[in-house]
Amino acid sequence: MRTLILPLTLFSLACSFSAVTMAAEHEVGQKDKQFTKKSISVKVGDKVNFVNNDEIFHNVFSLSDAKLFDLGSYPKGDSRSVTFDQKGVVEVECAIHPDMKMTVNVE
Repeated sequence: MRTLILPLTLFSLACSFSAVTMAAEHEVGQKDKQFTKKSISVKVGDKVNFVNNDEIFHNVFSLSDAKLFDLGSYPKGDSRSVTFDQKGVVEVECAIHPDMKMTVNVE
């Protein structure tokens, strides 16, 4: 039994490590009261950085079942990030500018 536990433990650790190292980072800007991308596709575990390039504050949030978040209000030059940890479609909006909308497709 012991000879089986060590290989299984090593395999489990290798799978966990490869999943972490394979995560990617993506960037979505905010400019002219719009997101710079209308939609983006990411993989589970990927991170999206939301960068404010406007002279005004933005507050990026989502009420989607696949990812619920609120990044709070932040000024030009700042960025906030979200890691998407489950598959699904995430509708992203700005709490300050209701016409700012985009979709993150998590595969």
